[in-house]
Amino acid sequence: MEPVIGGPCEGCENVFVGLPALLESGARIADAQEPGEPLVIEGTVRTADGRAAKGIIIYAYHTDAGGVYPPGTTAHGKLRGWVRTDALGHYRFDTIRPGAYPGRDVAQHVHMHIIEPGKATYYIDSIVFADDPLLTAERRRQSQVGRGGGGLGYPEKDAEGVWHVGRDITLGEAIPGYGSEQVRHD
Repeated sequence: MEPVIGGPCEGCENVFVGLPALLESGARIADAQEPGEPLVIEGTVRTADGRAAKGIIIYAYHTDAGGVYPPGTTAHGKLRGWVRTDALGHYRFDTIRPGAYPGRDVAQHVHMHIIEPGKATYYIDSIVFADDPLLTAERRRQSQVGRGGGGLGYPEKDAEGVWHVGRDITLGEAIPGYGSEQVRHD
């Protein structure tokens, strides 16, 4: 298990609970039967100098369409998954669009963590959706840059009714304690 860096991280140990031995560059978080609007999250992971980062593990989790974390093996609930970036640094999650927490003013979001094999794990800024009416101007501004790059996503619905949102990631960006040592990403 890689060490957690980047400051306090509530629940970071859950990133490793249930981590599959074999990972692909695409995975499903929510079953196709899970109620909610279908959502595809995809992006590219790069090193600080812009090279594609192969073999990086991305962990993501979120609420159901009603804004609740359905019971699972950890406090993160059952709507969670992992991918490993391909040779071009690409990844993809198929899921549903999460709901906002009921009765609260927290915008819809998808939590994300990075595992750099042999180096460290850390959380990055969650994906938030630019079209969410609960997204405040301040949160929108903060989400344009941050941990791992900006988490502000601009969802678009395709002709089949599937939402698509991008989240590119820069390894170590704005992560406290991210060392100068580098892991090979080839």
